[in-house]
Formats: sequence, C-alpha cells, structure tokens
Amino acid sequence: MFKIEALPAFTDNYIWLLQDEATQRCAAVDPGDAAPVLRWLQEHPTWQLSDILITHHHHDHVGGVERLKAETGARVYGPAAENIPARDEALSDGQRIQVLDKVLQVIAVPGHTLGHIAYFHADAEQPWLLSGDTLFAAGCGRLFEGTAEQMFASLQRLAALPDCTLIYCTHEYTLSNLRFARAVEPGNPDIQQRLHEVAALREANRFSLPTRMNIERASNPFLRSGVEAVQQAASEHSGRKLEGDVAVFAALRAWKDRF
Repeated sequence: MFKIEALPAFTDNYIWLLQDEATQRCAAVDPGDAAPVLRWLQEHPTWQLSDILITHHHHDHVGGVERLKAETGARVYGPAAENIPARDEALSDGQRIQVLDKVLQVIAVPGHTLGHIAYFHADAEQPWLLSGDTLFAAGCGRLFEGTAEQMFASLQRLAALPDCTLIYCTHEYTLSNLRFARAVEPGNPDIQQRLHEVAALREANRFSLPTRMNIERASNPFLRSGVEAVQQAASEHSGRKLEGDVAVFAALRAWKDRF
C-alpha cells in the first residue's frame, strides 16, 4: 500500500511523507525542519527514509535537508536552477525520476521562485501532484522572484492536469485563501460551499488538504482569470478595465497581497 501523510511543521507548513508499505521506505517532501520527520522515523523504527524531494530553495522547505541526509543517507532531489543544500540530483523540466517505485514527472513552474518545480505522478486511477508553493488550495504563491506572466503560465500548466489529480501543497492557507476568493466572486456557490466545509475542518483541527484539480478550477480565483465575474471584480478593484487574462491575474495577485 502507498500513502501520503502530512507532518505539520512551523506554524502552517506541511512536510509530505510518501510511504511505501511494501518496502517500508519513505520520502520526505520539502522538509524545512528535520524534527517532524525524525520523530516519525523514531515512531516507525522499521522504516527507512530513502529520498528527499525539494520544490524550491526557501528555508522553510530546505532547512532540514542536511540533517536528514546526514542521519538517514537519503538521496536529495531538487531543481537544477536553484541552490539546494546537499542535492544529489539536479532536476529540470520534463525529466522523469523513480521514487519509491513511482515515476514522477518534473514540471518547471517559475513564479514564486525562478527555479521552482513540481512533481506529478500520472497514475490512471489516482494521479497526484506535489505543487510546493506554486498552486495552493484556493490560492497561489506570492511572486517573490518571478513575474505575473511566469506564474500565470505555470498555473495554466498545472490546471491542464486531470480533474481528479490530488494536489499536495505545502501550506495550510486554505481558509484565508477562500475568504479572498469569496471577495472576488461572492456569487460563486462552489466557493461558498467550500468555505463552509473548510471552516468546519479547521474548527475541528483537521487538515484541509489535499485538494483536487476540479475543485481548484471551480473555486480558485487564480485559475479563473478568464471568467467574466473575476475579470469584472479585478477591474473594479484596480479602478480600470483590465485587458487579457495575465493582466487580470496580476491584479488578483496584487489584491491578495494586501487583502
């Protein structure tokens, strides 16, 4: 059996732990802190951390890499275009790697950082995506290094993945993202319903992730720049008529930064 489990870190990060029950090997995704992973391994003494997958260079995603590699010997994968500590395999767009007997496709998604990558497993029954800080539940990452054009194109690439794709992003931002989505599209019933469901989950101290691609297309404003109601809201907030989906996206991102 294969499963993906969230290990909370810091205030709102998730380190995703990919687990292969048959071999008792696991892989950690974006371990900004080594402690939650080491704690899990202590609680599961027959398991081995064999791999570490990194999406981008920010410290809350790589801070635990060197300690984990030193203590477990895990192989470290990360983007070729960024400085990743203790990296063994430098990855570029379109590459395929095999981790825990799963084939993962590397997708370049610049925007949040210039070298950011995502990992996609194209399983016929249940595809899944490790999206780092690019695509969030009901949101997207801030533009720290890249341009609005780059992030828009990156999100369009991810949005083209199958409807049923499970999305494992690395922060618990869903509730605040949905409040922004409601401000953009107050008449969208999918946003209203999702906001109600996620509020209940968080009230019960439960995770709001993973999300699913068809849910994101219906309720994530950053995937909806072509929708008339979103275009109108962004134009009204900007005080001018916006021309084109990228301009709408850029206005939404600037609005969210101050929301």
